[in-house]
Amino acid sequence: MPALVLLGAQWGDEGKGKATDLLGGSVDYVVRYQGGNNAGHTVVVGDQKYALHLLPSGILSPECTPVIGNGVVIDPAVLLSELSGLNDRGVDTSKLLISGNAHLITSYHTTMDKVTERFLGSRKIGTTGRGIGPTYADKINRVGIRVQDLYDESILIQKVDAALDFKNQILAKLYNRRAIEAGKIVEELLVYADKLRPYVSDTTLVLNDAIDAGKVVLFEGGQGTLLDVDHGTYPFVTSSNPTAGGACTGAGVGPTKISRVIGILKAYTTRVGAGPFPTELLDEDGEALRRIGGERGVTTGRDRRCGWFDAVISRYATRVNGLTDFFLTKLDVLTGWERIPVCVAYEIDGKRVEELPYSQSDFHHAKPVYEYLPGWSEDISKAKTFDDLPKNAQDYVKALEEMSGAPISAIGVGPGRTETIQINSFL
Repeated sequence: MPALVLLGAQWGDEGKGKATDLLGGSVDYVVRYQGGNNAGHTVVVGDQKYALHLLPSGILSPECTPVIGNGVVIDPAVLLSELSGLNDRGVDTSKLLISGNAHLITSYHTTMDKVTERFLGSRKIGTTGRGIGPTYADKINRVGIRVQDLYDESILIQKVDAALDFKNQILAKLYNRRAIEAGKIVEELLVYADKLRPYVSDTTLVLNDAIDAGKVVLFEGGQGTLLDVDHGTYPFVTSSNPTAGGACTGAGVGPTKISRVIGILKAYTTRVGAGPFPTELLDEDGEALRRIGGERGVTTGRDRRCGWFDAVISRYATRVNGLTDFFLTKLDVLTGWERIPVCVAYEIDGKRVEELPYSQSDFHHAKPVYEYLPGWSEDISKAKTFDDLPKNAQDYVKALEEMSGAPISAIGVGPGRTETIQINSFL
C-alpha cells in the first residue's frame, strides 16, 4: 500500500488542507513533518470551516490517526489551544500522536524572533514572529528543547540554562533587553508536561510499522516548495524542508517507502511575506484575485500577494520533489477573465530563461514572459467531471499540465469539500 507525500508546489497556501482532507477517508495516518504554527490550512466540511495551524488536516477524519512528526517545531500553548477549540466543536482529537523528538518553541524563541526582525529593519525577512526560525536554529546548534525533555526535569533545567546563557548576552548587549530567567521558562514548560503526555509516542516506529502492515500513510508539508530553506528563494524562506525529502527526515521513514509525491498547485500564484515574485500583480487584476480567492493568510491574517500562474516554478517543483501528480486548486477563481496570462519563461538581462535560475540576483531581476490563454465565463463550481468544464477551462488545465511536467490528477472548482474533480486516483 502506498505512502504518499503531499506538499505545496509554489510559495505555500495552495490548498493543501483540502487535498489532505479529500484523501482522509482513504488514509490511515496523516503526518505533519515540518514547520510550526507559522503555516495554516483551511478545511471546509459542509457548512463548517476549520483553520488548522499545527494539527494535521487528517484530524477532521474520525478514521484517521493524525501525527506530528519529529521535524515539526511545537508551541505547546498553541497546540493545546487548537486541540481545545476542536474538542469544543465536537471533533475527536484523542488519536493524535506527537513525536517525543519534536522540538518545542518557548517564549524566548518568540522574543528572539521579534527583536531580530525589528533590528533588521528594511532588511527583515518577513517572519511571522512566532519563534519558528530561532527554534530551528537552536535545534541545529544542539541547544534545543525537545518534547521528551519535559519528562526529565533535571535535563530540562540544564538545557534551558545552556540555551539562555548565550541568548541573554545578545538580548542585553545587542538589543538592550532584559535577561530572561531560566527558572521561569522551566516553570512555563513543565505546565505542559502532563497535558501533552497522552499524545507523546515513538512516531517513527509507529509509522514504519504502519507502512509495513499495509496501511496508507500521507505525509503533509506545512509550506511550499519555494519556501524550502535549501531549495527556495533564500533567504526569504522558512527554516525547514517542506520539499519531499523533508518527509523522510521529518518523520523518520526511508525514501524507498514513499510511493507517490503529490504537488498542490493554485491555478494562479500567491505569496506571503517578502522576497521576489516575478508574476506579482499590483493592479486591479491582482486585487480581484485577492478578493475572489479570499487570499488572506490563515495563520498570519496578512493579505497574500497575488499574480498569474508561473510555469517556471511548477516545473522546478516537479524536478526537486520528483512529483508524480498535481492537485490544481482554485480554478473557479479565474472564471470571468476574457484571457488569462500564464508565465512560461523569464527574461533576464535580455535572455529568455525557461528554468528557475539558481542565482538569487538573477531571480530577483527576472521578468515574466507570458502566453495568453482564452478564459471562460461559465460557473464551474458544480462540475463533477473534467468534461463538465467549459472547453477553455479544459484547455487551461491541459496547458498547465504540459508546462509543469506532471499529470494533473484532481482539480478544485470551489472551496467546499465536495467541489473537486477527481481525474486519477492518488492511491
